Amino acid sequence: MTTTTRSITMQRVVVTGLGAVTPIGLTTDDFWNGLISGTSGAGPITKFDTEEHKSKIACELKDFDPEPYMDPKQARRQDLFSQYALAATAQAFDDAKLDTSELEESQRDRIGAIFGTGVGGSNLFIDQVRTLDEYGPRRISPFFVPMMITNMAPGLIAMEHGLRGPNHAVVSACATGNDAISDALLLLRQGHADAMLVGGTEASINELCVGGFASMRALSTRNDDPESASRPFDEDRDGFVPAEGAGALVLETLEHALERGAPIYAEIAGVGKSNDAYHYAAPDPEGRGAVLAMRAALNDAGTEPEAVDHVNMHATSTPMGDTIESNAMKTVFGDHAYNLSLSATKSMTGHLLGAAGAVEAIAAVLAIKHGIVPPTINTENLDEGCDLDYTLGEAKERPVRMALNNAFGFGGHNTTLAFSEYTD
Repeated sequence: MTTTTRSITMQRVVVTGLGAVTPIGLTTDDFWNGLISGTSGAGPITKFDTEEHKSKIACELKDFDPEPYMDPKQARRQDLFSQYALAATAQAFDDAKLDTSELEESQRDRIGAIFGTGVGGSNLFIDQVRTLDEYGPRRISPFFVPMMITNMAPGLIAMEHGLRGPNHAVVSACATGNDAISDALLLLRQGHADAMLVGGTEASINELCVGGFASMRALSTRNDDPESASRPFDEDRDGFVPAEGAGALVLETLEHALERGAPIYAEIAGVGKSNDAYHYAAPDPEGRGAVLAMRAALNDAGTEPEAVDHVNMHATSTPMGDTIESNAMKTVFGDHAYNLSLSATKSMTGHLLGAAGAVEAIAAVLAIKHGIVPPTINTENLDEGCDLDYTLGEAKERPVRMALNNAFGFGGHNTTLAFSEYTD
């Protein structure tokens, strides 16, 4: 028996398109402008009656209209999480100057989609349980299962754009968006595709999900002041503010991007993954998983900690998480941790759960492109141990040659992405 060895030349991977549907902007430009101006997307929940709920605030999508992105009949057969994904995807392809309607058949085989969600079709699930209770099983919608399941977002993206390349969903709680990006990065590096549409989406502002997180004491109850409720690193922080929306990125091999003259925002230099192996919801008190992920990303990028200028931190505004992540930064970067310009953009967007990593990856990429670090808002009194430069109050202009994006999720999942300025 003879065996053959395949030699793989690792290809460089770049970001060529961005799409964002968020509580502070329904396009990428509006999202970025909202970030650098320090806009809060939080307010009282309007999607259900919160009278009996402990937490009554969220960062809801405002004035979202699916019709510019899909047929009204199609929209009625999709849960909101899929609608958000398709909207962000359309923006990203347009931004990348990649018209999928003009692709040749052979090109469709080489472009794929990986899109994740933390919760999936929870709104539909609640609706159909009520239907079952009131009318019985015969009245359950025939679209219930295909509308609810988490893999339908990338499935619908493939159908909408005729993409036959690698396609799957990612579910790793709040690390989902980063994991979708990292999965695509590995496929592109090894030549399994020429381009990938990636991202995360979430639509879980409903009585079940909000009530569940509140029962865990994970949510802020600053109900009388929602705009300042998400306050990472502040000594008075009391939990995260849930949010909804989607972020999408077009990733391509450098060779493919150059061949078609695509705009290039940044290069994905590295990825690091780990697990805390500690608790289903609480982070490891020593931050060991976060340290492993950041170090692995730097190692994969072949760079030293001193090369990093900016980190978009996971920083959810929870009492434990923010301090643990800050300490992990000091472990990884040493004295250089105090030279970093850090951001906690969840102070503005709220926590987008499965979409958080993708939306914050977009923020990190735009920080590199524009040389502007988004601020952390609402932090008035730094907690003990949180003594780094969190870019408090106002955006900061500075060169950003390399940026990390941290995403840590329930289940102990940790994924860090390293983005770098693109050079020939």
